[in-house]
Amino acid sequence: MKTTIKKITLALSIIISATSFSGTATARGYAEFMQIGQKTSAPIGHVNFCRNNPAECGTTYSQDRAIKLTKDNWSQLININGHVNQTIRPVTDQEQYRTEEYWTYPGSAGDCEDYALLKRRILINAGWPETALLLTVVKQTNGGGHAVLTVRTDRGDLILDNQDPRILPWNKTPYRYIKRQASLNPSSWTSIKDNRTTIALR
Repeated sequence: MKTTIKKITLALSIIISATSFSGTATARGYAEFMQIGQKTSAPIGHVNFCRNNPAECGTTYSQDRAIKLTKDNWSQLININGHVNQTIRPVTDQEQYRTEEYWTYPGSAGDCEDYALLKRRILINAGWPETALLLTVVKQTNGGGHAVLTVRTDRGDLILDNQDPRILPWNKTPYRYIKRQASLNPSSWTSIKDNRTTIALR
């Protein structure tokens, strides 16, 4: 476990340190920050999650805060991401709940969005700003839908994914980005302008 975390930390440190980041979106190959579009429909699973958990979605924020990435919170991010990925068993909503879309906090097993929800809650409880932790819907290379957690940092938008132990910049993942939570209103969603002509492969 410790060896794996060290390897992941080293690999991601190389990725991040090799790229020069600024406080605003830049273009080196592709922007390190997602380009957000207009307000769009929330996934039906998230609509029902908010209906069942109104306290999770009813708060709006006046200050849009990303996280300043440091050595300490970077290690914390890796540990939390690894812990959730390793302790939750992957199972589809159809298998577990006999329905296609059921977003909830997982017990011992869950679907992709359940991983993202749990990581978001743990990070918020650890003091990370809610506006920096956004549920995100993507399309996989096979055309299937998938959910990940976007972590907005001063060094770019990073992705926490139950299908990959690494924490990667969004533009280094093999997904087409569709939409994500609005940073100031967790019950609203905005489209993502993913204009990349090629998608990174694993």
